[in-house]
Amino acid sequence: MDIVYIRELEIQTVIGIYDWERKIRQTVSLDLDMATDIRAAAASEDITKTLDYKAVSKRLISFIAESEFLLIETMAERVAHIVLSEFPVPWLRLRVGKPGAVTGARDVGVIIERRQATIPPGSQATLQQS
Repeated sequence: MDIVYIRELEIQTVIGIYDWERKIRQTVSLDLDMATDIRAAAASEDITKTLDYKAVSKRLISFIAESEFLLIETMAERVAHIVLSEFPVPWLRLRVGKPGAVTGARDVGVIIERRQATIPPGSQATLQQS
């Protein structure tokens, strides 16, 4: 498999467990490595034969900006589910960072890897906004 990637996609959202965090928007940063096969697109130069990273980015920006999360772990799982269920991606590695969340650290967050087969049945309902 080849990898199409997105680096440092920054999105404003409501995230956190503290009362003050629930009243403001904070920046989260995403890195995605998405497995795909680029050969057909490379041979034809046809965008419809590849993973459209702009479409992935727009979908995630819309979802995250319109949602609220208590935990970064919840955001990561929901983002992984969207990518794996809505795009031709059998595997992904996702880093979700919350810059400035810990004094003295530039960034903190989670890194997860998921495959299409690891999406629990019926989990579509979990995509509802918090």
